[in-house]
Amino acid sequence: MMEGLKILGLGSAIPSKRVHNDDLAKLVDTSDEWIFPRTGIHERRFCEKDESAGTLAVKAAKEAVEDAGLKGEDIGVIVVATMSPDFSTPSLAAIVARELGTKEDVPVLDLNAACSGFVYGLEVARGLLLSTNKDYALVVGTEQLSRLLKIEDRTTSVIFGDGAGAAVVKRDAKTLYASYLGSKGDYSIMAPGIYTGAFDGFYEDGTENPEKQGEGVSAGKHEKLDHLVMDGKGVFLFAIDIVPHCIEKVLEKTGDSLETVQHVVCHQANSRIIRNVVRHMKADPKKFFENMEYFGNTSGASIPMALKDMQEKGLLHSGDKLVLVGFGSGLTYASAEIQYEKA
Repeated sequence: MMEGLKILGLGSAIPSKRVHNDDLAKLVDTSDEWIFPRTGIHERRFCEKDESAGTLAVKAAKEAVEDAGLKGEDIGVIVVATMSPDFSTPSLAAIVARELGTKEDVPVLDLNAACSGFVYGLEVARGLLLSTNKDYALVVGTEQLSRLLKIEDRTTSVIFGDGAGAAVVKRDAKTLYASYLGSKGDYSIMAPGIYTGAFDGFYEDGTENPEKQGEGVSAGKHEKLDHLVMDGKGVFLFAIDIVPHCIEKVLEKTGDSLETVQHVVCHQANSRIIRNVVRHMKADPKKFFENMEYFGNTSGASIPMALKDMQEKGLLHSGDKLVLVGFGSGLTYASAEIQYEKA
């Protein structure tokens, strides 16, 4: 077991534009009756022109700091998890630091572990707190995935949404905490980046073409990649296998069980994944929070957004033990057991 972290404050930022499944049905061959049973999603939020991953990150960060009863100058580390930043540089973490008015000796960085990003961010923040001997860190998950989507591709356009969530955490040697992180190199989910011509070997849906392997890993693919693509079936099978594994591994480290923790908060990818995990682990479904119905899959933002939603609904109480589980592009996976303590 590691020197611990505990959550003191939470924040979120929800974009203005609500996009219901019925709205998508006007643009692509789909319907609410098709989408909801397969995903658990009725609607998602998209950014308006004056909103972005950056503006959402700042809003969520300010709310989390205030919720923790702190000021910007109290924050000693800032980590922002995102796969859709406003810029390649400066980092969104640097922009958040500027807007919060933090001191100059505060390490700030963005990381991209996609849907696992927030949990990765907790562990990176913990390490930076220890190495800098500071007490408080801000971890933000923020995404503007709508700008990476092609509405005609219903494999992704009906799934993803925009949003941000943030948590202020405090270093605490007496608090129970553990994490479990990992990855499995794969191309099941890909989004446009800076094309260099160095890669080749993929079909249109992002799956590997064996005939092209060995020629690099995707030159022709990247040249045509103009939106986020996903092998939905492959990701689903990965998720229903890795989520129970992540939960079991982190509980092994703390000595807790599903009976002794209060909540399990998984990345809000698909309600079918969560139901499958609950059934496989013979767990109490009431412990597994879901809110993808209203926000869709917001990648690295989904876990902190869910935590803030739970707080606002009165579901979180001081001393609650939380298991957080992320999984997504990379393929990455991550879990953490962390305690919530209302400031």
